[in-house]
Amino acid sequence: MTIYSRSTIIFSIFLFWFGVQTVSAQLWFEVEAGLPFVGYNEVRVPNSGTPFDFEDDFALDGLVVPVRLRASYTFKEKNEIIGLAAPLSVTYTGESPRDINFQNTTFEEGIMVDGLYKFNSFRLTYRRQLVKKENWWFSLGFTAKIRDARIRLRTGEASDFKNDVGFVPLLHIYTGYQSGKWSFLLEGDGLAGGPGRAFDVFAGAGYHIKDDWQIRLGYRIVEGGADIEEVFNFALIQFAALSVNYSLPLRKTSTAGVQN
Repeated sequence: MTIYSRSTIIFSIFLFWFGVQTVSAQLWFEVEAGLPFVGYNEVRVPNSGTPFDFEDDFALDGLVVPVRLRASYTFKEKNEIIGLAAPLSVTYTGESPRDINFQNTTFEEGIMVDGLYKFNSFRLTYRRQLVKKENWWFSLGFTAKIRDARIRLRTGEASDFKNDVGFVPLLHIYTGYQSGKWSFLLEGDGLAGGPGRAFDVFAGAGYHIKDDWQIRLGYRIVEGGADIEEVFNFALIQFAALSVNYSLPLRKTSTAGVQN
């Protein structure tokens, strides 16, 4: 079973348990697609290896349109639990600009190389609304993030890679302003310190098509990486992001079920 499948099952059970325990609550679901623009993607594996930048030294191999899935559970009005699955894979190709010592392999100058940068992110966030004044709100929380990353170089005769699966704690903020059917939003996870940093921030506008449907359009920036003995990697990816949101109010019934 993949990390994606395990995360989905665990989060679904978690939401159901809260649904049968809470008098009033709300679910919402979001699907987001983005057109990415990579600013830099600097790599050394290990840290003492040959430095290269996927963006400067190679070319993108095909169009990348990542899709992010989110589900949120709001309970007792001000509390919210959010689950996110954000897979991302970018492939590159081109001639090696120099001899690249990568992991345990040397990729010689001039040879054709296929590259892969994968950074899948799975997160569980808790946030609480601290301020609600007329049409403006502010929430603060924290995020538990699991990263599933891989960097790979491959030729017709050789292949090497570096995997990195780990836990990252992040701070979370969410603020916005509502004006009729329009809303203006700023939302993000982030933390910096020690050998690395991680930021994922969205700024944009939303429009309520109906009471329970909303579309959002905006700008997302994902930046971060790590500088440790095994690997050096920092990447900046920007997105033109479009999402669709659907909300579902819940209420407790006389049995253990939940109805719309």
